[in-house]
Amino acid sequence: MPRSRARASAAPLVLAALAAALLAGCGGSSSSATSSSGRLNVVAAEDFWGSIAAQLGGDKVEVTNIITNPAADPHDYEPTSEDAKTLAGAQMSIVDGIGYDEWASRLLAASPESSRTELTVGDVLGLKDGDNPHQWYSPISVHKVIEAIVTDYKEALPGSESYFDEQQEAFESEGLAEYNELITQIKASYSGTPVGASESIFEPLAPSLGLKLITPKGFMDGIAEGTEPTPSEKASADEQIKDHLIKLWVYNSQNATPDVKRLNEEAEAAGISTATVTETPTPEGASFQGWMSQELKGIKAALVKAGG
Repeated sequence: MPRSRARASAAPLVLAALAAALLAGCGGSSSSATSSSGRLNVVAAEDFWGSIAAQLGGDKVEVTNIITNPAADPHDYEPTSEDAKTLAGAQMSIVDGIGYDEWASRLLAASPESSRTELTVGDVLGLKDGDNPHQWYSPISVHKVIEAIVTDYKEALPGSESYFDEQQEAFESEGLAEYNELITQIKASYSGTPVGASESIFEPLAPSLGLKLITPKGFMDGIAEGTEPTPSEKASADEQIKDHLIKLWVYNSQNATPDVKRLNEEAEAAGISTATVTETPTPEGASFQGWMSQELKGIKAALVKAGG
C-alpha cells in the first residue's frame, strides 16, 4: 500500500516529551553500555545505512535499525519512547541528515553523550538541508559513507583496524560485486539515454548510470516532498511521455500519488518502458546490495526493452 507522503515533521513537543520521559526513567543517557553480546552497539535510523554498517562491522558490531518496515516513511516518522531509548543507548549512531530524519537528530541532541560517535551522512558528504537527501541512491556517496563508517569503527575499537580493513575490502569487492557490475553495464550500454522519473530519489542514481534525467526537478521534488508540482511542471512531464522524449519512466512504487498514477498510465499508453524503485528496502530485511541490485536489474531490463 502506498505510504502517506505528508511532510509534517515529527512534532518537536512529541520528541521533547519522549526525551524527557527517557531521561526521567533512566537518569541520563547510557551510550557507554555495550550490546548484550559485548559488541559495539550501533543504532541506524534507517535500515539501508544499517545494512551497510552491519556488513562492515562483522562480528565486532551489533546494529539496530529504527526503521525497518517498508511502509514507514523516514521523512515524517513518529518515534516511540523505545526508539528514543535505543538511540540514547547507542555507542555509535548513524542518521541520514540533510533534512531527512530530523526526528532522529533531535532525539540524539535531547540525550547528549560525549562518548557516543554520531555519524551524519550529510556531514560526511558536505550536504545541507535542501540538498537531495536520498544519497543511498548515489554509488559515489555510498562509497564515501563506507569509508566514514569504517573510520569510526577503527576509532571506537582500537586494535581492530586490520579486521575492519578486511571487512571493507570483502564488502566492496564481493558484497557489492553485482551492484557495481550492473552499474558499469548500464552505463556502458545506455549512456546518454533520456529518461524520466516520478521523484527525486532517482536523481542521485541517474548520472552514475549515464542516463539523462530530463523530468523537471520541481516536479520530482514536489512528489518526493508531498507538495503540489506547478501546472507547467506537470505539463512538461506529460509532454515528455506523450511525445516520446524519454525512453524509460522510473517511478517509486511506494508513492503512487494521483499525478504519478496518471503518468504511469500515460507511459503505458505511449509504449514507454517503465521500471520501479522504492525509497526503502523491499522486502523487509533485504540487504542494501540485494535491494539495489534487484532494482538495477529492472532498470536494465526496461532499457533493453526500450532499445536504449
